[in-house]
Amino acid sequence: MNTSPRTLDEWLDYQQRVHALGVDLGLARVGEVWRRMGAPRIAPTVITVGGTNGKGSTVAFLDAMLVAAGKRVGCYTSPHLLRYNERVRIAGRDADDAALIDAFERIEAARLAEPQPIPLTYFEFGTLSALWIFAHSELDAAVLEVGLGGRLDAVNLIDADAAIVTTVDLDHQDWLGHDRAAIAREKAGIFRSGRPAIIGDAAAPAALLESAQAIDARALVADRDYRIESHADNWTWRCDEVTLQLPEPELAAPVQRANAAAAIAALYTLRERLGFIPAALAAGVRDARVAARLQRLTKAGAAELVVDVAHNPQAALVLAQWLAAHPPHGRNLAVFGALNDKDVAGIVAPLAPRVTQWFAGGLEAETARGLSADDLVARMRTASVDAAIEAQSDIADALDAALRNARPDDRILAFGSFFVAAAALQWAGRNGYS
Repeated sequence: MNTSPRTLDEWLDYQQRVHALGVDLGLARVGEVWRRMGAPRIAPTVITVGGTNGKGSTVAFLDAMLVAAGKRVGCYTSPHLLRYNERVRIAGRDADDAALIDAFERIEAARLAEPQPIPLTYFEFGTLSALWIFAHSELDAAVLEVGLGGRLDAVNLIDADAAIVTTVDLDHQDWLGHDRAAIAREKAGIFRSGRPAIIGDAAAPAALLESAQAIDARALVADRDYRIESHADNWTWRCDEVTLQLPEPELAAPVQRANAAAAIAALYTLRERLGFIPAALAAGVRDARVAARLQRLTKAGAAELVVDVAHNPQAALVLAQWLAAHPPHGRNLAVFGALNDKDVAGIVAPLAPRVTQWFAGGLEAETARGLSADDLVARMRTASVDAAIEAQSDIADALDAALRNARPDDRILAFGSFFVAAAALQWAGRNGYS
């Protein structure tokens, strides 16, 4: 009887089981499978985006800017929120099941080919599928988000024409190193000799620029080679003799200007390939959207819901700054969930002064890495969270509890991981938020 996967869900379940490890960094295995597939060129121009935070937003800015310039663009991002198909987008549309299944079948045939089978992780299957689909989509440009680190991430199979590192901070230390310099060196692995290397973090460790210089990459550094100036209702991007007047991004938080600026810097270095149209850049800044980045949802007569994927201390600090600049009329009630390898104390510490009450939701049913509500509460207490913390079995129950406790002028903030954001968006849809 034929038991090979047929549907997309069956393929995704199979991929979770086919490799003993969830993460197995390195390019040898996935590179060999890609070579067996013929290693086709995925697009005439490729931009890779790495960094601790800001990757998804920067991809969204690049996509919107290029689309506004009339380009056909493929974007690969991870993880997804509600549907796996979100990871692979062509010309603004998610890849359909048939395209993904076809790619998976080709990957499976290649990895099982002689002389010996090659194990692949779930993420490696997904990366190869995106590359294969892009190679057969007649793109003008492809934008690839790095999954974890850079040097050994499957995305780094591709020699990008320009690479961006958005920010560098502590996250995934078990794989990337236990200080910012070590993490910077891993992320610098996406840079290429003689090609543009955009450093979007003006406060990045020196190791990031040093790594770029060591391979003779063409570094373009925020606040050194390009600058932004903020004004009352717009902002300016400057580099060499070029000055752009730009609108405020629809994406919230001041850090989004830095993400947009890094995207513009990359396109500036590729202007002979892709053009550099000020009106298209401004439209991209204005039009870029990405879910669960300070996403505000409302419901008549109920507290506002804000959903964010902040899941490390750097992202939590940005979130805390946004809360300080945008206080609700009432209170902030936080729904929080986290994975067991995250710095829970470092995440909640900057937010604690802004939150009146916490609702801890368990994530152990969503992933083996998820913390239970009780374990999460214990870790939160080590950060000297003095406000009340109510433990709930999952994020939906935590949101229900927060809504019961909320007044109409309060805000409910759901954050802590992509699992929290996905659960919050699903809950919002069921409960009449839009």
